[in-house]
Parts: sequence; structure tokens; C-alpha cells
Amino acid sequence: MSRLVVIDASPLIGLAIVDGLTWLPEFFGTVFMPESVKNEVLPGVGATGEEAIAHSIEAGWLKIWPEPIPPLLDIDLDVGETDCINLCLSYADKSLLIMDERTGRVVAKEKGLSVVGTAAVIGMAKKQGLIPSAREAFEVLHASDFRISATVINQVLLSVNEQPKNI
Repeated sequence: MSRLVVIDASPLIGLAIVDGLTWLPEFFGTVFMPESVKNEVLPGVGATGEEAIAHSIEAGWLKIWPEPIPPLLDIDLDVGETDCINLCLSYADKSLLIMDERTGRVVAKEKGLSVVGTAAVIGMAKKQGLIPSAREAFEVLHASDFRISATVINQVLLSVNEQPKNI
């Protein structure tokens, strides 16, 4: 395996909201999620993004991690975030973690993991020409219950040569 890419629940849901799940295999190939994350995003009640996420699993590029995840780090985070971090820790510098939750990102970075979030993936999509406007994607997210800090949004907008805005 050249690089293990692991995604947490929030980016899966956020990218589903902006029809961005199909960007992931273009950027990363196969993407894994722990069983605990699958349980969060596919509760079977028609939750936001559930249909798009299920379709991504059916398409074969989004996979549930098939093995037990070593409990390398015992941290006070949601079980999905903890599983994602522990899974990436078991592959260390050969992993990329896609996570939005601030505390989880801090812990992951302290442990030397590479981390990106939903906003960064939207920025990548704009840079690769997959979307005409990152701002429009952020506006769709903002109109939903999904939240990303205005500072992070403005950093991404500047990085893709779009005007920052007050959100």
C-alpha cells in the first residue's frame, strides 16, 4: 500500500452535501473508514449524505477498514475520530487523515500525522478544475447545518484565487 487514506464522518457528510465525494477517488484512489465511522454516516434513517456515501461504498473506492484497529492511543474523542487516528498511527508517515474536528486534528498533528479537512478538499477540487468555484461549495455547506470556520474558508478561497468573504 503506497499511502493509506482514512476519512472521518464529518468530511464524508460535508463532501456529500456539495456533491464532492466523487473527487476523493480522483485525488486519493481508495479511501478507508473505520466501522465506527460507517455506523455514524450510515445509520439507515435517511441522514444527510447517507445515499451518496452508500453509493461510494458500492462504487468500490470507499471501503470499510477490514481489520481490527490497534488501540495505539487512548484519547477522549468520539469513537470514530479515535479509530481514524489510531488507524493512521499504525501506518504513520504512510497515511493521510481527512478530519474536520479541531481537537482530533490537533491530536493527530501532535502525533505527526498528515491531516486535511473538508475545506482543503474543496480547495483541491477548485485547483484541479473539478468545480468552477470553491465559494459556491462553501455557500452550499453554509446553507446546511455543516459548519467550517470563516477563517479556514477564507484561507482556502485565497489559496484558489477567489475573494475571501464574510460568512
